[in-house]
Amino acid sequence: MVTVDSFKGRSVLLLAHIAGMIDMVALPVWVGAALIGQYRFSPQQAGGMVTIYLIGAVLASVFFASRFTRFSARLISSLGYGVACLAFLALTQTRDFAAMAVLHGVAGLAAGAALSFTHGTIGRSPNPHRLFAIVGLGLCVSAIFFLGGSQEIISKTGGSGLFVMFAAIMALATLACALGFPRLAAAQSGETTAIAPLSRETWLVIFGVILMALNQAMVFSYVERIGFERGYGDKVTAVLIALGFVNLLSPILAGVMQTRLPVRGVTIAGPLLQAVLTCLIIFVGTFLSYAFATTLFIAVMIFTHTFAFGLLAKLDPSGRAAAATAATLMTGAAIGPILGGVLIQQIGYPAVAVTVVIVGLMASTLFARAAK
Repeated sequence: MVTVDSFKGRSVLLLAHIAGMIDMVALPVWVGAALIGQYRFSPQQAGGMVTIYLIGAVLASVFFASRFTRFSARLISSLGYGVACLAFLALTQTRDFAAMAVLHGVAGLAAGAALSFTHGTIGRSPNPHRLFAIVGLGLCVSAIFFLGGSQEIISKTGGSGLFVMFAAIMALATLACALGFPRLAAAQSGETTAIAPLSRETWLVIFGVILMALNQAMVFSYVERIGFERGYGDKVTAVLIALGFVNLLSPILAGVMQTRLPVRGVTIAGPLLQAVLTCLIIFVGTFLSYAFATTLFIAVMIFTHTFAFGLLAKLDPSGRAAAATAATLMTGAAIGPILGGVLIQQIGYPAVAVTVVIVGLMASTLFARAAK
């Protein structure tokens, strides 16, 4: 039996996390380079299409999170990533907006279901904080290769090249989950334990993460477009690659600092740092400020969310809050692209920055009240 604390088990969870969280890595090339740059959709249409994917993931996660112990994690994760793979392959065969929107929704539903069981299993591991940092590190490593190669692939093959890359990642996750998705030990499963309602503190952390994810998606979806519109050209690709390398440090530091930094301080500071970096990207019109803030932007979210995930696992030993991580992150991420697209199209980029500041203050307040 493959267990959650074995090397093989952690490796499968890492691959499954990478596939399920592909939106966190791919947003700038997905929205900017592919849907806007290659398919010629408007910012509102492009953001809306990715929002449909994320809404599908949210709905699946909400459904399965509360039923985490009733289904086979191995079966649902394998089927989920398999269906997502087929949906992305189908996206390479059409340029019709309606058809692409439907296929985005199908892919989101399937990937969200698989990711729920991935995160639920991590949440019931012996050390959820450390394991989440490990899979986060894997996501950061994959981001370097993805962001480094996706721009060139898209420029040579068109937007369909991006969906082929997505399909390949989902296919790898499908194979890994089918062959070795880990099982929890009896002492960790807790399937016969009475399950209490989620506490008030748990919900405050969940909503705080949702707001952080909203801000991240609202800015990161259009950071590639901001750079190109300012004339930075190929420097934008270099910034995105640098972002991947900087991100490597974030989960490592989060794991190392698990017992050295207070959870309350980290979670309060995270949304505020997001707001500061957003203002640097949008209001300070120099390449240096753009590059500095962009390379740090995702790292702040990864570091903060690792602490928030560990806190959720402590607040809810049943694993339901951890299993709902996909819904938590992607509820905010689903709103972000479409909200950002509307604000940019109707008002301009400064409206995005102002919104991020307001939402960031709200998130910090929620974390402060949850972690007292």
